[in-house]
Amino acid sequence: MVTGNDALVVELAQVDANALELVGGKAAGLGELLKAGFRVPDGFCLTTRAHAAGEVPEREVLEAHARLGGGPVAVRSSATAEDRPDASFAGQQDTFLDVSGEQELLSAVHRCWDSLHSERAVAYREATGFAGDLHMAVVVQRMVDAQVAGVLFTANPLTGRRSEVVVDAAPGLGDAVVDGSVTADHYVLDGTPPRSDGCLDRDQLEALRKTGVRVQERFGAPQDVEWAIDRDGRLWLLQSRAVTTLFPLPPQSHDLRVYFEMGHMQGMTRPFTPAGMSAMTHGATLWMGSAGLAGGALGDAMGIVPIGGRLYMDFSDLVRSKRIRSRLPQMMEVYGPRNVRIVQTLLTDPRFAPTTGGLPFPLVPLLEKSLVVIPKATFELVRTLVFPDTARERAFRATERLKHMAKAPAFANSAQRLRFAEEVQRDFMTASEVIWPLFIGILVGQLPKSLLKGIATDAELDAVLGGLPHNVTTEMDLALWRLTTRLDEHEREMLSTTPPTELAARYQAGELPDIGMEDFLARYGHRAPAEVDVGVPRWSEDPTQIFATIAGYLRISDPAHNPDRRFEDAAARAERTIDELFERARRTHPVRARLARFCMRRARKLTGLRELGKFAWLYSLQSVREQLLRIGDDLAHRGLLEQPGDVMFLELGEIRAAVGGTAQRELGQQRRAVHEREVRRRTVPIALLSDGTDLEATTPPEAAADGAMIGLGASPGTVTGPARVVHDPADARIEPGEVLVATTTDPGWTPLFMTAAGLVTETGSPMAHGPTVAREYGIPAVICVRGATSEITTGQVITVDAAAGTVTPG
Repeated sequence: MVTGNDALVVELAQVDANALELVGGKAAGLGELLKAGFRVPDGFCLTTRAHAAGEVPEREVLEAHARLGGGPVAVRSSATAEDRPDASFAGQQDTFLDVSGEQELLSAVHRCWDSLHSERAVAYREATGFAGDLHMAVVVQRMVDAQVAGVLFTANPLTGRRSEVVVDAAPGLGDAVVDGSVTADHYVLDGTPPRSDGCLDRDQLEALRKTGVRVQERFGAPQDVEWAIDRDGRLWLLQSRAVTTLFPLPPQSHDLRVYFEMGHMQGMTRPFTPAGMSAMTHGATLWMGSAGLAGGALGDAMGIVPIGGRLYMDFSDLVRSKRIRSRLPQMMEVYGPRNVRIVQTLLTDPRFAPTTGGLPFPLVPLLEKSLVVIPKATFELVRTLVFPDTARERAFRATERLKHMAKAPAFANSAQRLRFAEEVQRDFMTASEVIWPLFIGILVGQLPKSLLKGIATDAELDAVLGGLPHNVTTEMDLALWRLTTRLDEHEREMLSTTPPTELAARYQAGELPDIGMEDFLARYGHRAPAEVDVGVPRWSEDPTQIFATIAGYLRISDPAHNPDRRFEDAAARAERTIDELFERARRTHPVRARLARFCMRRARKLTGLRELGKFAWLYSLQSVREQLLRIGDDLAHRGLLEQPGDVMFLELGEIRAAVGGTAQRELGQQRRAVHEREVRRRTVPIALLSDGTDLEATTPPEAAADGAMIGLGASPGTVTGPARVVHDPADARIEPGEVLVATTTDPGWTPLFMTAAGLVTETGSPMAHGPTVAREYGIPAVICVRGATSEITTGQVITVDAAAGTVTPG
């Protein structure tokens, strides 16, 4: 093996994974294959040291070529960034096949070097977030006289199934398969006899499958393997690298489990930090315990299962329950049509045949809790409906008490801080004065759908909930708008022309004039996008997004687009709709009409409280974050963490161990790297099996007409306008009239709604925070549109039709 880094040319048989920085990813992988005894074409590597010198060492290259016996060779790039676990760089640098002659060989080396800085390679590095030093090595191997060649995946990259080996093959050289210039024969191998048509026979396919399994065992992860079979029938391996697109496997269990992604309900498609997920799970455990629901089908923590840093819930026992399974499709309607189709398919899967007949929760504790809850619920329902204003005032007073109780006293050490962080959520989880009014408000807002069935349309009923008062998120957005309207000309010029990051830095340094930001952050600074993750900075720590939003508000020139005007118009439309529906219904159903009007009026007094629960909860989460950051400072000072922020990449139990003296430096750094890799993942499966199967990929999609993308209407109306695709709201701004297109949204995104003409998201629920606020602003919204952020481009004109649940280009 190579022991130094001075070599300009080394034989492939001399390298392995330890030589990555010298020979690059491709050569290191080939060396590992050789070391494991796989058949790999002989070759050598022109190292990164040669590339750093800037001149091709012609003598060494030609001598190495002669040792191969001369003849045609394959010349391939092997950059130090290639074939990484998180980014393959497949096809980003150049490969040259059948290179003959000395000058042609030297020219191919030069061109491999040059491809390091090609437009596509630079763009790929930017897209994958690669910011490290990059060097190029070049692999030269004897050409294989291929009869057939192709690629092999040791796990199915489309469905995620680890039990399947996928092979694409075509006659001749494998480059045609890799670059997609031919229609390859496609085989999915699962251990059963494969089909025998195409360019590979059954023996060859079985040999490929077994070889793929061995390669995966060698590298310890699913692999993407290039191979060739020569005219003598010998199988050669030309490359092996990790399959970087696979979503991480769920926890393994003795039986097949099914998990549904639920983080999008909290506006979370980016991964939680480990501390954030741990705090979320801990809070769920506290709530389940207080509600008497622990130990049932959803376990002790609401069925939460972290997968790839995302919040999934285990629905396995519900799917297999004779009492529950038939109701699941209807229950999943709130999460969108994609989830409904997946559940319907699961119900026909014999692996999820009903096996349990009981209730999903322990009967005795549930009955005991019911004896307390039912009378309490009845009392709260009556007094809230009779005196809604009083109930609402109680809820806001309780929120202020929770804010006060979440403030931490002075602590002497990290152990005390951690105990407080673990207990501070308990007060919220039992805060009935906040929970009951908002729950009743949501309930009474849904009753008109039944009372006015066949009389009112869904769009009309949604309009009734437009411009809702008493919503803390709406009030937050309007407060920021009012702040903007009070700016003088100098302030307006400064805030509209200075980059938001610079404004945030100047504000934190006390260098900005008083524009009311301090008062705004005193009320709302505990919020942020992805705010349920304690690992995410709050606006009080980084107000960049707030300044970006202000800049967007300052470009509104049409008074009709003013946020307060839009909100008032939505409220007025809601009141008119209530009167119209009452008049329409009372002609044939006078009693139902009066009851529906009562419910609609009460909904407008109470349903706005639905945001209050999360708003109150965030005080305790902010306090958890503050204490963990203090603990991180202490642990880094004691040498138990590499840096203070690494505390957010540990779970609460691991933090407790560190506070007790266990070093977590390596674990913290490893978790940070994994998290940063997952942050770059753009798509997340909405449903997974425990064997890694992406259920949506195996469920037939619903047909879309006329190029329309199908989703779920979540806020009524139709709008046409240019799209603005936003992946991170931190410094984004929406021009008036643009349609916001995002993976998901949460209250931290809603300041952008003020200037948006419409909303399109890839995930969500009509009852989630983003769509709720969109309805209040009267913004048409279609959610659960698969691939929206990749299929739609910024500036593209799209039509959002909430009634049809479609997004149509053009």
